[in-house]
Amino acid sequence: MTVLAHGVGTRGDLPVPVGAAALAAGLVLVGTFLVLGRLWRTPRLRGADAGRPLPEPPALLTVATRALVLVAFVAVIVIGLVGPPETPDNLAPWVLYVNVWVGIVPVSLLLGPVWRAVNPLRTLHAGLSRLLRIDPGRGVADLSPRVGLWPAAFALGAFGWLELAHPEPADPRLVAWCLIGYAVVQTGAALVFGRSWFAHGDGLEVWSTLLGSLAPVGRRRDGRLVLRNPLDGLETVHPQPGLVAVVLVLVGTTAFDGLSRSALWTVPRGITWGTVGLLGVTAVVVVLYLAGTWRADPVRGVDRAPLPVAFAHTIIPIAAGYAIAHYFSLLVFDGQQVFRLALGTGPVDYTLVGTATIAAVQLAAIVLGHIAAAVGAHERALRLFPPSVATRIQYPMLAAMVVLTCGAVGLVLAA
Repeated sequence: MTVLAHGVGTRGDLPVPVGAAALAAGLVLVGTFLVLGRLWRTPRLRGADAGRPLPEPPALLTVATRALVLVAFVAVIVIGLVGPPETPDNLAPWVLYVNVWVGIVPVSLLLGPVWRAVNPLRTLHAGLSRLLRIDPGRGVADLSPRVGLWPAAFALGAFGWLELAHPEPADPRLVAWCLIGYAVVQTGAALVFGRSWFAHGDGLEVWSTLLGSLAPVGRRRDGRLVLRNPLDGLETVHPQPGLVAVVLVLVGTTAFDGLSRSALWTVPRGITWGTVGLLGVTAVVVVLYLAGTWRADPVRGVDRAPLPVAFAHTIIPIAAGYAIAHYFSLLVFDGQQVFRLALGTGPVDYTLVGTATIAAVQLAAIVLGHIAAAVGAHERALRLFPPSVATRIQYPMLAAMVVLTCGAVGLVLAA
C-alpha cells in the first residue's frame, strides 16, 4: 500500500484518451446551452415549493443516530491518540479522509444534508449548553449576517491545506489533535453565537448542506419532507456572503488534488510547494469564475445580488461532480480499509470495480455536474433578466464552464 503525500490512498486510476474525452465533454456542455436557449425560455423550477410529501423518519431513529455518531467521533479521536502510530494500521485517518470526507458526498447527494442531522458537534454543544445553562439557540452574542459562510470557507480551506500541503496529513496523532482542535473551536463558537453557528462555520456541515440541495429528498418551504426534482433543490440555495468563497475553495482544492497526482506536477513535494500549488490552482479557478460572471449591470432597475454571488449556486453541482470523479475509486477501494481494520476482514479487493467503470463514472460525474450547473445558471438568468438578456449574460459563463470541464476531465483521467 502506498500512503500518498495528501490524505490516504492506495490506487490511481488508469486513463482513457484524455483529449477525446475532454473535447466530447466540452461539446456536450455547448450543446446543452444551445438546447436550453431554444427550449427553456421561461423559469420552470419551483424551488422550495416543489416536491411530493414523504413520511417523516422516527424521532427515536434520529436521536439514536446522533448518539452513535458522537460515540464514533470520540472513538476515532481515542484510536488516533493511543492506537498504532503507523497510518496503515490506525483507523483514524481512514475514517476521516475516506468515510467522512469522501463518503459525505454520495450520502448527502442521495439523502440531503445528513451531517446537519447527525453532527456530533451539535450534540456536544447541546450537552455543554445545558451544563453551562446557556441558551443553545441564542448563545451569548449575536452573529452578524455579514459573516455568512466565510467561517466555513476558511475551515474548508484549512482542511484542504492539511490534506494536500502538510507533509504528514495522515499521521494518526495529527489527525486526532486536529479533530480535537476543530471540535473545541466549533463548539466554543456555537456556545457564543448559538447553534446556528454550525450552519455558518462548520465546513463539513456547510458542504453537506450544499450537496443536499441536489438530493431528491428535501424540505419544502412549509417544512415537509418531500421527494423532488434535484434541480428544484438547487434553486433553493440563496445568495449570501461567503457562498462564492466556499464553492470555489472546494473546486480549487479538488482541482489541485488532481493536478498533484498527475504527471504535470513535477515540483518537489513539500509544504512550501504544496501551499503554493494549492493557492495557485484555487486562484485560477477564482479568476475563471469571476471572468464568467463579473460584468456591469445590463438592465437598470433589476434588484439582485452581484452576478458572482447570484450564480454561485451553479458551482455546487460542479464541485459535486469533481468530488465524485476524483474520489470514486478511493471510496470503493480504500473504504474497505476501515472494515479491514475494524473487523479484521481480508485484504482489499481491487477487482471490485474495473478501470473502465472507474473512467466512465469519472467522466459522467464531471459532465453531468456541468450540465446541472448550466441548467441552474439558465434558470437563474431567466429569473433575473429579460429572455434576450438572459441568454447573452451566459456567454462568458459558458466559456468558463467549458474551460473548467475540459481541465477537470484532463486532470482526473490523467491522474
